[in-house]
Amino acid sequence: MRKFIIGDIHGCFDELIELTEKIGLTDDDLLISLGDIVDRGNKSKEVYEYFRNRPNSVVLVGNHERKHQNKILSYAQEIVKVQFGDEYPNFINWLDTLKYYYETEEAIIIHAFFEHDKSLANQKQEVLCGSTSGDRYLEKKYPTEKYWTEFYNGAKHIIYGHHVVGNQPKILNNTYGIDTGACHGNYLTAIELPGFIIHQVKAKKDYWKEEQKLWQIPVLKAKNWNEMQFEEIDKQLNKLSYIEDIEIVNYLSEIRKWKEELQNSYSDIKDGITQFTNELIEKEPANFGAEASKLNFKNFIFKSKSNTLTIDDLQKGLNTPNKIAELKRQLKIE
Repeated sequence: MRKFIIGDIHGCFDELIELTEKIGLTDDDLLISLGDIVDRGNKSKEVYEYFRNRPNSVVLVGNHERKHQNKILSYAQEIVKVQFGDEYPNFINWLDTLKYYYETEEAIIIHAFFEHDKSLANQKQEVLCGSTSGDRYLEKKYPTEKYWTEFYNGAKHIIYGHHVVGNQPKILNNTYGIDTGACHGNYLTAIELPGFIIHQVKAKKDYWKEEQKLWQIPVLKAKNWNEMQFEEIDKQLNKLSYIEDIEIVNYLSEIRKWKEELQNSYSDIKDGITQFTNELIEKEPANFGAEASKLNFKNFIFKSKSNTLTIDDLQKGLNTPNKIAELKRQLKIE
């Protein structure tokens, strides 16, 4: 049986298909992805569906898959979440079934790193997949500017990806680095076993450069601004303040104006709570405490009754747009 190990695909579906056609992949061949099948490229969902539906396939967890699993979404992952839509939860469930390494007679296949002085069974998941915590862990082990492959002296070959090594695979000390930067417009690489034959196709364009601009507005609109704390909204706005694209600038300006209008309503809300409290005192003088306790803003009511309610209290308690909107609705404040 032929086995093909393919490098970081990163959503480059067209190149994946071109490469499988070039190698003459058949249903009897084993196709192994060493991880990072999604993010940055233009067709992450198609790559996922391809591997999910191809029986004789193995996909390993890369650091990009792990980010999705751990809900640590930077821009590349936010794009994929929007692209997947309703299929995203199924994608996450599928990721949970994946392994961190695969071993054949000829080689060990991993996504990123391998501690040269530990057995395969004792490798940490965060090291194998190249997560940020794995990076930090290895920084304490290997000298600065040194890579684990320089210390590996095992008899068994290791095939890995994760770091772009150039246009050609990097072969050193029985290790093969095959991330050749497909999503950046370079090459998608596969190694055929048992002969360690290298196959490549050139990517059609720098997909990641194009995707970053194309998906900025859809990703911004998909953010749950209503549930964010105002501090987080400010952080997002400051983070994106460098952008000069007029459409994005206008959208962020609308978000900022909407946020400020909400925060400017604290005074009206305080007045509304005062009025509500006085009406409740008048209506239920004997049962005020019991009736106030039924309300989800009872703490504000009791503070208002004792004349200790402050704007600062409201800012701390009503720290998201939804919380402000809901209380304004209950108080019938326009």
